Amino acid sequence: MLSYYYTVKGQGEHEIIIQKSRFIAHIARATTEEEAQNFIADIKKKHWDATHNCSAYLIGEQDQIQKANDDGEPSGTAGVPILEVLKKKKLKDTVIVITRYFGGIKLGAGGLIRAYGKATSEGINFVGMVERILVQIMHTTVEYTMLGKIENELRSSQYQIKDIHYLEDVTFDVYVEKDAIQPYIDWMTDITNGKAQTTSGDQLYLEQDM
Repeated sequence: MLSYYYTVKGQGEHEIIIQKSRFIAHIARATTEEEAQNFIADIKKKHWDATHNCSAYLIGEQDQIQKANDDGEPSGTAGVPILEVLKKKKLKDTVIVITRYFGGIKLGAGGLIRAYGKATSEGINFVGMVERILVQIMHTTVEYTMLGKIENELRSSQYQIKDIHYLEDVTFDVYVEKDAIQPYIDWMTDITNGKAQTTSGDQLYLEQDM
């Protein structure tokens, strides 16, 4: 699993007008090719009367799945420019459809490339991007006499508390980035004088806005 990666914040759309043509960017996450293709199919169904519904998607930790479709625009003027924006922004697991309603003015190959690239960039900026960071949930158990001290130390530290369990003893569930696990254990051992018991839990991704 990647220690971190970038993707779009969620699903959304954004429209711009270029030389009287409407360019509507439809953006979503997709972790499988099937999800991406279903999203594209839904947009094509919704905008069945559009001149073009051009698309691209980039999926997988190593960008294993890459597809671009010009949907009737001159070859290389729509799908590839959309895909190139995804690559430039280092986005993963993202699918984009740019719907075009022709406005009567031909843009030429260069104009089309710039238009689809601009529509994609502005659409992504409108929807927003997030960084997904791989963390481990660490379970730290201490006696009740240490509850206040440990909670204060954690809340003023770089670590984020997920949950606190008040049982026979107190257990803190804490999000810790992968490369900070040993420093976290050492730090917790130090501030509790070796009285904390820390074990590893599940791995997951936390998101933060960019």
